[in-house]
Amino acid sequence: MGSEHRAVRLWPSGIAFNAASQADLLGAAARAGVAVPAACRNGVCEICEARLLKGAALNTRNQQTIKIGERLMMCRSIALTDLELEISAVMAAGNNQPGKFQAKVVDVRSISHDVYRVELQLPRRRELSFHAGQYLSVNLPDADPCYFSIASSPSDQNIELHIQATPEWVSAQKVIDALTSGGDVTVELPHGKACLASVPTRPLLLVAAGTGFAQMKSLVDYLRETSYDQPVKLYWGVRRHEDMYLRALAQQWQDEWPRFTFLSVVGDDEDNDWAGHHDQLVRAVLASGMDWKNVEVHASGSPTMVYTLMDALVDAGLPEEAFFSDVLEYAPRS
Repeated sequence: MGSEHRAVRLWPSGIAFNAASQADLLGAAARAGVAVPAACRNGVCEICEARLLKGAALNTRNQQTIKIGERLMMCRSIALTDLELEISAVMAAGNNQPGKFQAKVVDVRSISHDVYRVELQLPRRRELSFHAGQYLSVNLPDADPCYFSIASSPSDQNIELHIQATPEWVSAQKVIDALTSGGDVTVELPHGKACLASVPTRPLLLVAAGTGFAQMKSLVDYLRETSYDQPVKLYWGVRRHEDMYLRALAQQWQDEWPRFTFLSVVGDDEDNDWAGHHDQLVRAVLASGMDWKNVEVHASGSPTMVYTLMDALVDAGLPEEAFFSDVLEYAPRS
């Protein structure tokens, strides 16, 4: 069979990926960043079960050809032709149904003058599916939900958050106080449609302001686990140098991942609100020299920043459907 590749499409999600002729379908999906639930990886647990809708596949356990309509274990199957499979456990981007969970607080630590890194452990983690770039809510008694980007990859065992809090920001400070009290906390996840259910086909431009970096960390950690081989540029805008709370990590990505470029944008003016520096961040992004007709953009920040950036990039030639941000969902323009 050589090094041929077969096209595999999963339904009802519609997600597609390529599988090398000798690669098991589960491994091929993982390299494409497609989250197929799995545990044993040897065909026993049956968690990665799918049904063959179209094409021909081989069961590597007994070397029997799988017929249309039959079930298969993706960890023990290879594609003989292009395939279509039915697997309801794989969801399209943003289509995961959110649920409420009691999370155990594993760690809360200060990582800058006003940002805390939080690590949560969820029960039945294998059964919980989310996509890189999604967010959750922390639900405290007698309080409105507080929403935070998930900073970890979907493959990580625990959930990481970056929470900016000072005594003046009452709601965020209440969350930090609750997390450090030693008890469990109720979270609801996943939320958000500006996420990745599989690797993109185009170069990526990531733009974050402040703790919007958390969402970008989830995307980068996820992409580094896959076969994604396109250029990635990350612009991180902050008001002051000390606000860039994980600059060393972003620099480490650039040192270790040849396709990755990190560019910082610092307002460095204590007398001005960060909102006054939106144009500075946008100008830096526009000067990136990217082919705006062939790039996918993910942005995380305030509605003002996101819409300022989107308008500038669309004017520069970016197709509007190639711009992704949670702001478009929770703060739509009237």
